[in-house]
Amino acid sequence: MSKFKSGFVAIIGRSNVGKSTLMNTLIGEKIAITSDKPQTTRNRIQCVLTREGYQIVFVDTPGIHKPKNKLGEYMVRAAENSLSDMELVLLVVDVADGIGQGDRMIAERLKEISVPVMLVANKMDIANRERAQEQIEGLMKLGKFDDTIEVSATIGTNVQELEKKLVNYLPEGPKYYPDDMITDQPERVILSEIIREKTLNLLKEEVPHGIGVEIEKIEDREDKELTEVMASIICEKASHKGIVIGKGGKMLKEIGSQARVDMERFLGIQVYLEIFVKVKNDWRNDINTMRDLGYNSREF
Repeated sequence: MSKFKSGFVAIIGRSNVGKSTLMNTLIGEKIAITSDKPQTTRNRIQCVLTREGYQIVFVDTPGIHKPKNKLGEYMVRAAENSLSDMELVLLVVDVADGIGQGDRMIAERLKEISVPVMLVANKMDIANRERAQEQIEGLMKLGKFDDTIEVSATIGTNVQELEKKLVNYLPEGPKYYPDDMITDQPERVILSEIIREKTLNLLKEEVPHGIGVEIEKIEDREDKELTEVMASIICEKASHKGIVIGKGGKMLKEIGSQARVDMERFLGIQVYLEIFVKVKNDWRNDINTMRDLGYNSREF
């Protein structure tokens, strides 16, 4: 009789290479938010995949980049701190956009760790295959990789094959989480991230990175099957508040409408969502505000 296997797998890479999409596809649920803007993921997120005979705990990390403020420093530290005590590190690269200096820098850093590293070439469905192969071979020569695989996280190509490869790296171990648990993130954090995802996808490029979301209330109604959620969108500049609200409140209404749909899917119940917009100047350099918004103080 084979014994149960379990372990932790870190997913790292530069911003916007598809790390969160890959993890969501592996889990089969949308836990980490996604957008086409860089630095979407801000916190270290753990998601759990439990199958017959094994359990993989994925650690999705913020993209490694050159930080411009305390929040950026926090994100890079959260990513780098995720490498210890792992069974395997997945370095995800975007071969459609092209492997660049940021990817090479991370590959060089990974030479210093004792944990096995797998190169995951993502977005193969939209990449030029010949050019992608050249890039992958070049990075393989530069870094210290134990394995490599080509995938498309968006459409699921080779993701099952990737899962099979991951199991080979797992030692015999305990079941860390119950079968029905798919993330360690509190409900409050997931709901705030749903709202932030909508701001990333709907707002102008210069606005979303200066936005944080605080969930102020989650309350189940006793008289009907309904959950009330009250949230605040925190802007870094007063000029951004009007953009978030939009003409006649149109933008804020659209953010709320899209967020409510995802919240209802996640919670499995009808949601009444109320969102306010507040200004806290330069909050990304304010550690106290960052703590209030749920960022882990151990990473500061």
